[in-house]
Amino acid sequence: MSKKLVAYFSASGVTKKAAEHLAKAAGADLFEICPTVAYTNADLNWKDKNSRSSVEMNDPASRPEIARMLPNMADYDTVFIGFPIWWYVAPHIINTFVESYDFSGKTLVPFATSGGSGMGKTVSVLKKLCPNADWKEGKMLNHVSDKELADWVGTL
Repeated sequence: MSKKLVAYFSASGVTKKAAEHLAKAAGADLFEICPTVAYTNADLNWKDKNSRSSVEMNDPASRPEIARMLPNMADYDTVFIGFPIWWYVAPHIINTFVESYDFSGKTLVPFATSGGSGMGKTVSVLKKLCPNADWKEGKMLNHVSDKELADWVGTL
């Protein structure tokens, strides 16, 4: 039996709730991806071109630092990676996360939350950062019922 992990970044708490439901449905451990410097409301103001999130997302090389690493990533066979959609892709802290571990041969399953957009080009961007993993199609987890979640997890 494979060991599963739900790793997530949540700026406002929405993705955290989705991750908690997913971890329960999948029988997975839970790990929060936290930035070394927490985001403030001002940092998250996407209407301000000088806000931290806007500056990071406009710089493809941006890799926000993660506060703590998971020491036993090698123990997991399947890793669900969750995040809010920012500018039609994953926030760059997810790039930091994906590039920080050796996911070769592991199954990676992205999931996201969004106020209005879909996954965009998220999965194709992440695949390029970690090509030796078995990437599954991503899924939006906005307003997904426990049954829908369990059915989805059952297909993986």
